[in-house]
Amino acid sequence: MSVIFLLISLSLLVAGSFLGAFLWAIKDGQFEDDYSPSVRMLYEDKTKPKNNDEK
Repeated sequence: MSVIFLLISLSLLVAGSFLGAFLWAIKDGQFEDDYSPSVRMLYEDKTKPKNNDEK
């Protein structure tokens, strides 16, 4: 029976840490730009010309 209480407390601790990380990401602005990832594949990458003189 004590193992069940240990597993429940560990699962609540893990769930709380994931919730804290999610709220921190929201507060930090991680999920604010939801438009540009969907259209990023439509634009070509700008390639830099290769310079052989650089070491």
